[in-house]
Amino acid sequence: MLAKGQTVIQYMEQLAPKHLAEDWDKVGLQLGSLQKEITNVLVALDVNDEVVEEAIRLGCNLIIAHHAIIFRPLQGIQTDTPMGQMYEKLIKNDIAVYISHTNLDVTEGGMNDWMAEALGIENGVPIKDIHSEQLSKLVVFVPKDHHQKVLDAILNAGAGAIGNYSHCSFNIEGYGTFIPGEGTDPYIGEKGKLERAEEIRIETIVPHSIRNKVVQAMLKAHPYEEVAYDLYTMDLKGRSLGLGRVGKLKEPTTLGQFVETVKKGLKVDHVRVVGDLDRPIRKAAVLGGSGGKYYNSAIFRGADVLVTGDLDYHTAQDAVLAGITLIDPGHNAEKIMKEKVAEWMTGKLVEHKYDTAVHASQVNTEPFKFL
Repeated sequence: MLAKGQTVIQYMEQLAPKHLAEDWDKVGLQLGSLQKEITNVLVALDVNDEVVEEAIRLGCNLIIAHHAIIFRPLQGIQTDTPMGQMYEKLIKNDIAVYISHTNLDVTEGGMNDWMAEALGIENGVPIKDIHSEQLSKLVVFVPKDHHQKVLDAILNAGAGAIGNYSHCSFNIEGYGTFIPGEGTDPYIGEKGKLERAEEIRIETIVPHSIRNKVVQAMLKAHPYEEVAYDLYTMDLKGRSLGLGRVGKLKEPTTLGQFVETVKKGLKVDHVRVVGDLDRPIRKAAVLGGSGGKYYNSAIFRGADVLVTGDLDYHTAQDAVLAGITLIDPGHNAEKIMKEKVAEWMTGKLVEHKYDTAVHASQVNTEPFKFL
């Protein structure tokens, strides 16, 4: 059984919800249709003509990419230009293109966590917070004999996380009253008679992003026809999500030694370095893409070095004066996402018994040559 395009993208948005993207970013479906069965998915950093040819060769009818193919408004599509020819080739071969960019950077278990892991950064936190997750309080009343079943369903769906604690809830015994009316089939009680039932009130925290999932799990496990429950929006905010990651290294090192860690971990042959190679490095920050402007945020978080791409001359000079070292592995270091997304998506499709295959692009889209 093949997965529909919408199903594949639902899984992708479980990993990287669209609402986490920056306001200026262009994410989501950029070309084609998801109203079809997907035979093969190609995961790519960029979409260029060589990547499109790879997709055609592998029989892919969906490309999930990190960088947008349409970033600025199009005035027209001329098929006698290289870009226009690429769009035409995608359309003629019925290949849809979906973009997951800053939402994939920000999300937990996404781009910057993968890069931090590759560099040996432990317990990484965002360099700069940009999202605080909205929380709700779920309250539901359950008959005593179904208490554990409903509680397990709610917590296993992801509710009840407070900091580094999971499965948090509060449970109170009490009595619920109700009169089943005409047309009802009550689990407890008789039609037309007041029922006083022993029930347990369950309270727990639910992040907004999984609220529907938790409620559906609760309703499925609950024995009542009409479930009494409440959802309250809370002023208390949940976990913070943001750009980059910063944390202590597994082992203290020097800038020169850390350069080799970066080259090996991000699979790059060359980097640019700003700072004294003998400087001790205990805490490191990484930000995929172009993150030079966040060096002050990295300093505020206590980082000795910031690893990020596309550094310019004046940012490098300013960083030296500010007291932080820099390593630039290039923007293309984000290619780490190809294997990671392909692996994650394959796991989801296999779990749900779909035959749709996922491929990590083997095309090197690095535009620079290092001589």
